[in-house]
Amino acid sequence: MPNSGHAGEKEVQLLMQALLQLETVEEVEALLTDLLTYNETQSLAQRISVAKMLDDSERYSDIIAATGASTATISRVKNCLFRGSGGYRMVLDRLKESESAAEALPEAN
Repeated sequence: MPNSGHAGEKEVQLLMQALLQLETVEEVEALLTDLLTYNETQSLAQRISVAKMLDDSERYSDIIAATGASTATISRVKNCLFRGSGGYRMVLDRLKESESAAEALPEAN
């Protein structure tokens, strides 16, 4: 029976493996540009920004003003951040580690 237009587990695993092949910001950008529409990319970027702001204890009104996200999006991201599978938490923690490591480097003269 043909697929109903939805990605099956095999396709999802292929996507996950494809993402693991990326090594640089430029490679990620190239794939996302090919893979997603502009609006899809903006939506994903908005969700990461919302998650970071929630993690920084920002108020909903400030998040809405800064990102344009709806309260429904903010609530969904908050639920995933604090009770989800851990993806947001893992990424936010790694971003913080990267920022801390970059700040610890001596400035080049």
